[in-house]
Amino acid sequence: MISRRREFLAGLLAATAALEAQVAPTRNEPGPPEPLDWACPMDPDVHMDRPGKCPRCGMTLVLKIPDRVEYVLQVDVQPPVLKPGGVASLTLRAAAPDGAPVSHFELVHEKLIHLFVVSENLEFFEHIHPSLENDNAFHIRTRLDHSGMYRMLADYYPSGSVPQLSLSTLYVDGPPSPPHLKASLAPSQATNLKAALRMEPEQPLAGLETRLFFDLDPYEGLERYLGVWGHMLIASEDLVDLIHTHPFLAGSPTIQFNAIFPRAGLHRIWTQFQRRGTVNTVVFTVPVRDV
Repeated sequence: MISRRREFLAGLLAATAALEAQVAPTRNEPGPPEPLDWACPMDPDVHMDRPGKCPRCGMTLVLKIPDRVEYVLQVDVQPPVLKPGGVASLTLRAAAPDGAPVSHFELVHEKLIHLFVVSENLEFFEHIHPSLENDNAFHIRTRLDHSGMYRMLADYYPSGSVPQLSLSTLYVDGPPSPPHLKASLAPSQATNLKAALRMEPEQPLAGLETRLFFDLDPYEGLERYLGVWGHMLIASEDLVDLIHTHPFLAGSPTIQFNAIFPRAGLHRIWTQFQRRGTVNTVVFTVPVRDV
């Protein structure tokens, strides 16, 4: 009896040891790797599990988006007093929140900086690209034909941070040039392309998303312009709000943008499409109502 019990216990121990030998390596094996989260620094709601380009705006995805902080863009203008029709020499210097000057920038849609310039009367629109020179500042010269206030929106991407949108203001000597806007939703003809605008909802409401559909004619020959299928700038009538955005959906004769108008009132919209090497700017004026 004792012998049988010993045999039983020995067999049980051997079976337990064999089971542990099979289980032990499994405990030491690493589990499946956590999926990587690649996100767009310009459209942070866009996520992918692998590196690549943002399908919405074309920016390079990054593995970790730094905390969003606001940089300062200092704009110097020469001559100090600008005259209508004169040429302004603009110098733009970026500084981090702690005041440290920025000397390295990432590409944003094939350029280191995009500068939008809009006159007070909303008749002048310019999308230009200052050059970065050895003094770590951006420089450009531009002609300003109207007197009064101009608003500028700069889009740039300091290395190690996130894309920035910086607003600034300059003045041209002479009387103010207030806008005289009225709603304008008829098809807009540019150099070699016409665009018709449809909106959902048909009446945009402040604070809610509006989908803007541009039906392009002709569509054949459409090309990416600076890495994307279009660039849009929205300006409120008082130039307080400036919004730069890109298509939400493209690839057909209808290009869709999504936008949220912050406030009620008239808004002028410039949208740029490139066809057969020519940049076309179509213009609409959209009325926005309160909810």
